[in-house]
Amino acid sequence: MSTLYLDRRDMELKIRDGALAIYRNGRQQKTLPLKMITRIVTRADTLLSSSLLAELATRGIGFTAISGRRGEKIAHLLGDPHGDASRRLAQYHAYNDDDHRLELARKTVSAKVNNQLRFVHRLKSARPDQRASLTKSERAISGIIDRLEEADSLESLRGHEGAAASAGFDALQAVLPPRLQFNGRNRRPPRDPVNAALSLSYTLAHSDAVLASHLAGLDPAIGMLHDPAWGRPSLAADMIEPLRPHIDEWVWTLFRDRVIDNDHFGQEGEACLLKKNGRQRFYGAWEERAPAMRRWLRQAAHALVRELQNRQLEQDET
Repeated sequence: MSTLYLDRRDMELKIRDGALAIYRNGRQQKTLPLKMITRIVTRADTLLSSSLLAELATRGIGFTAISGRRGEKIAHLLGDPHGDASRRLAQYHAYNDDDHRLELARKTVSAKVNNQLRFVHRLKSARPDQRASLTKSERAISGIIDRLEEADSLESLRGHEGAAASAGFDALQAVLPPRLQFNGRNRRPPRDPVNAALSLSYTLAHSDAVLASHLAGLDPAIGMLHDPAWGRPSLAADMIEPLRPHIDEWVWTLFRDRVIDNDHFGQEGEACLLKKNGRQRFYGAWEERAPAMRRWLRQAAHALVRELQNRQLEQDET
């Protein structure tokens, strides 16, 4: 099972005998069995019918449309949710229970920060020449881990998460070559190649988290660490937090191994954007890494369902 990326203009999709037929400029390019596709991501204008969308939804195949020159507009087709509405009721109950919400948010932050620490440990092994800078980040993150249990509010947890993320990006900056001009995280728009790759990676992971939470019977919009916001799937944002350090490490390897480099990016005003040749390389590499992350997201979504239902059962019995 894999994701199909469409990144060329004048594409059209049709259903033919249980397969997805892909056309360009009216000429059929290839067919793919629908059972082999878990999601379709289109980055360019693509022609398709409402009946095709309905078929994708029926089969549980996710569809993500990314539009705009900078890829800032995103739409998801998710299909029918899981039929057990009690899962979503338990989720809403947890959101409205301050103690339970804080407990779940703490688990999310703890998982992310511990993954950041492991990432810095691996960087120290790979780059002993940057030991001083990496040790500074390591100590900062270790200190944050020690303080997480003392955090008694979501605001405090978010502060610790932000400080750990900053230390993690300091570590990443230490091992990246100066030619990439990475000076920490920036976005909307990303202004250097590393941030452009990070933003696209996070966007794709977030899309997978939306689909995983939806298929597990949860409401992607109701998170615990992230507050609900207009148009933001906050639960999906929660779910990818522990994955971010893994994504950061993967992006580092892309540039380390020169899978992508400066010449795969272009500048549009302040925005740094992957060019077509860079996107082809990026998507190919992403699909090698993404299956493990998707599997983790599915498992995390089902683990959260069990946690919510068990907590609800305990409260019902008291």
